[in-house]
Amino acid sequence: MSDLLDTFLNWDYIAEVLPDLLTTGLVNTLVLAGFSAVLGTLLGLGLALLGLSHRRWLRWPARVYTDIFRGLPAIVTILLVGQGLAVVARPLFGTNPYPLGILALSLIASAYIGEIFRAGIQSVDKGQSEAARALGMTHTATMARVVVPQGIRRVLPALVNQFISLVKDSSLVYFLGLLASQRELFRIGQDLAANTGNLSPLVAAGLVYLAITVPLTHLVNFVDRRLRDGRPVRGGDTLDELEPARG
Repeated sequence: MSDLLDTFLNWDYIAEVLPDLLTTGLVNTLVLAGFSAVLGTLLGLGLALLGLSHRRWLRWPARVYTDIFRGLPAIVTILLVGQGLAVVARPLFGTNPYPLGILALSLIASAYIGEIFRAGIQSVDKGQSEAARALGMTHTATMARVVVPQGIRRVLPALVNQFISLVKDSSLVYFLGLLASQRELFRIGQDLAANTGNLSPLVAAGLVYLAITVPLTHLVNFVDRRLRDGRPVRGGDTLDELEPARG
């Protein structure tokens, strides 16, 4: 039993790796996930609008793109983009694998986010757009000011779930090769685990991942409940007490 505990919870190794995990690994993981989330969201919104187009020549490319990047394993996409475009991108990014890693993660995320946006936009009642058009708004203005904002609000929990997936998938950028200053959580834990033959550094990396993803998961549940049920009225509230808040 003591050997098992020492393999997974050797506090000396955890103390040794913890500073690098927090100062280098955590920062790089959040940078990879954050930039990929922003780029993936912009691409995904474009894919959703193309997928809802009445023109088949716009709708089909979006469908093919989504099928490809949702169908491929994430590691295959990351290696194809990170290694396949390395020569082409070298004059722009040098040998830094970070930008191509972010691009690969963004392409994967956009395929899923596009479907999330499409479902959210389609869930908006048609009467909303018909009312906006009746007021004289153009189709573009109706989508931008009425339909899309409502659709995005309805899929916020799913978008947060996608960000959680990005945090976890950022560990796959490890396969592109990273400099010491670019290592994310998994790479830092894996390096020390390989050097010592002890899994405690990987356990420490896993705990930092959980410290990011578990609160986000509960945030998703909280937002989902608020969107489904609305703000609950406290037992002691009266209509008079609530009135100023409405104003």
